[in-house]
Amino acid sequence: MNVYKRILLKLSGESLMGSQQYGIDEVRLNEYASQIKEILSLGVETGIVFGGGNIFRGIGGTAKGFDRVKGDQMGMLATVINSLALHSALENADVKSAVLTAIRMEPVGEYYNKCRAIELMQHGYVVIIAAGTGNPFFTTDTAAALRAIEIESDVLLKGTRVDGIYTADPEKDSSAVKFEDISFDEVYKRGLKVMDLTAITLCKDNKMPLVVFNMDMPGNLKKIVIGDKIGTIVHP
Repeated sequence: MNVYKRILLKLSGESLMGSQQYGIDEVRLNEYASQIKEILSLGVETGIVFGGGNIFRGIGGTAKGFDRVKGDQMGMLATVINSLALHSALENADVKSAVLTAIRMEPVGEYYNKCRAIELMQHGYVVIIAAGTGNPFFTTDTAAALRAIEIESDVLLKGTRVDGIYTADPEKDSSAVKFEDISFDEVYKRGLKVMDLTAITLCKDNKMPLVVFNMDMPGNLKKIVIGDKIGTIVHP
C-alpha cells in the first residue's frame, strides 16, 4: 500500500545534465521518465516542478551583467525547456502528461491553475508545472513548495544528487553526517542548505512534509511512495 496518494516532485535541473557539463542528458531524462511511470502505475497522483540550472540560473545571470528580473525570466524559460523534454520522454514511455505554465505561453502549455492541475492528476496525467511561480526573485524550490500546498499534495519530494540532508555538503566534506529526519526549525537553526528560506517557511507554516532523496538512483522514487526509509524527512 502506498504511503502517499498525491505527491509534488521537485527535480533538479543540474541533475538532468547527467555526466554532461550543460543541457539535458537523454539517458538521465529517460531514467526519470521510467521512475515516474513506476509510481503512476501504483496510482500515485503526480505533479512535477523542474529547476533550470542546467540551462540558465537567473540569480547567476546578474554576475554576468543581466538585470535580475530579466535573468529570472530567462531562468523560468529554462524550466519550460526541461518540462517539455520530460513531457516528451513520458509520452514516449506511454505515460499521459501535461505541461502547465505559470506564464501564459499557449500552445507551449496550458496556463496553470490549481483546479485544472488536480483534475488532470485525478484522470491519470502527470502534471508538469513549469516557469516557477511566474515571478522574479522566487526560486523553483519556492515554486515547488507553493504548488505542493496548492494541489493539496501529501508530501513534497525533492530529488537531488545526494541521498538526504547532511550536517555539511557530503560531496565536499567526508565527515558529514546524514540526518534520517529533522524539523524545519532545526534546518533553519543549523543553516542547512536544503531549500531557500521562503520555501522552508511555506512548508513549515502549511505543515507540508518534505523528503530529500537521491533521484539519480533508479527505483528510489518508488521506494519512497511505498514507505521505504530512504533519504531524509523534514517535518513541521
